[in-house]
Amino acid sequence: MNYHAYYPVDVVNGPGTRATLFVSGCEHQCRGCYNQSTWRTDSGHPFDQAMADQVIADLNDPRIPRRGLSLSGGDPLHPANVAAVTALVARVRAEAPGKDIWAWTGYTLDNLSAEQQALVAQLDVLVDGKYEEAQRDPSLKWRGSSNQVIHILKPQ
Repeated sequence: MNYHAYYPVDVVNGPGTRATLFVSGCEHQCRGCYNQSTWRTDSGHPFDQAMADQVIADLNDPRIPRRGLSLSGGDPLHPANVAAVTALVARVRAEAPGKDIWAWTGYTLDNLSAEQQALVAQLDVLVDGKYEEAQRDPSLKWRGSSNQVIHILKPQ
C-alpha cells in the first residue's frame, strides 16, 4: 500500500484531535473529488513499518492527546489497501487502546467484499458512499455530499 499524506495532528477529519492517514488508490474517481491526486495506487509513498510505527507513536504521544485515527484517501477499502489497512487497524487496537478509528470510503456498507467487511468490523465509524457533486453540501459534518452516510459501528 502507498499513502499520499499523513497528518499527525488533525482536527478536521473526525471528532477531537486525531492522526489522519490518506492512503493512495481509489477506483471511484468521483466527479469533483477534492483529492484526485490520491486516485492512483502507486502515487505517494510506500506505507512501511517505519510509517506504521510513527502512527502508533503519535497516537500514544501524551504531549498531544489524540482521540483516534482517521483513514481517508484515496480509499482505505480499495482492494489494494485492505490488507495493509487491516494490519494497521489491528496494531492500533493492540498498541493504542482506547483510540477510535474512523474511515471514509466510496463503497457502500451493503456492497463490500468479505475482506472489506472484516476490516469494517474493526472500525468505530464508517462514512460510506461516493462523493456526488450534485449533492454537495458544505454544511454537512464529516461528509461532502448528502448521499454519504455516517455509520456508527461501535458506541462512542
